[in-house]
Amino acid sequence: MSQDVPTLYEWAGGAEALNRLTQTFYDKVAQDPVVGPVFKHMSPDHPAHVAAFIGEVFGGPKTYSEDFGGHREMVMHHLGKHLTEEQRRRWINLLADAADEVGLPDDPEFRSAFMGYIEWDRGWPR
Repeated sequence: MSQDVPTLYEWAGGAEALNRLTQTFYDKVAQDPVVGPVFKHMSPDHPAHVAAFIGEVFGGPKTYSEDFGGHREMVMHHLGKHLTEEQRRRWINLLADAADEVGLPDDPEFRSAFMGYIEWDRGWPR
């Protein structure tokens, strides 16, 4: 891989951009009648934790693993949520809308990787 190719973390804009993304996203979730009820008891720190997780997956610092235990721990937090297909799709659409709103890159290559990641079953609430 060329040293000129950024990680997805760098391409997204780093921690600041991912924190804007998750804060905007969870503001949308809180107001959404389809997925809002699933997350109504979410910790105020949840958006920052999700930003750290996405950042790590995208090639950024290992903050999530070091502070919160990594992928397995994230999955364990989401077990038992039992999202319906409608809720899963709404979750994905709200996250894509938030990415547009905060100005994540709209380059097709970045968006393909981003959407592929968020649609991948990485611990969806079950």
